[in-house]
Amino acid sequence: MIVGKRARHVARESALEYVAGYCCFMDGSIRDWQRHTPQFTAGKNFHHSGAMGPCLVTADEIPDPSALQLTTFVNGEVMQRGQVSDLVFDIPALIEYCSTFSELVPGDVIVTGTPGGVGAARTPPIWLKAGDVVEVEIPGVGLLRSAVSDEPAVATA
Repeated sequence: MIVGKRARHVARESALEYVAGYCCFMDGSIRDWQRHTPQFTAGKNFHHSGAMGPCLVTADEIPDPSALQLTTFVNGEVMQRGQVSDLVFDIPALIEYCSTFSELVPGDVIVTGTPGGVGAARTPPIWLKAGDVVEVEIPGVGLLRSAVSDEPAVATA
């Protein structure tokens, strides 16, 4: 979700009033970097590892975000599918919580998390590789398509 107006110490009951809209987000975790420290910041913020879009659907077009369903495809195969209503913390709870430790401003993005089915948790694990295509689809919101590529090697002196 994308924040639409300043928010600080927001009550759960009014949290959706602070939403400008919704879009798809593809969290391309870099698992080996995610495990470098107890905090997995590097693996969740690696260069070019997250994609967002393809557009913003305004909040008035999504009266009940908990009714949305997210599906992730890898090379056309369903890898994840989940209902927003199944989130451990729903969107109002996330806004309420995040606004307690940070002032949210228009344009800030809160990403909810991911449904079950991540490649690292599968037996055997499934790892993305260069040439794969990942699609995140939320009907009524959009279809985000991302190609996986290797980062070019860095020359060392």
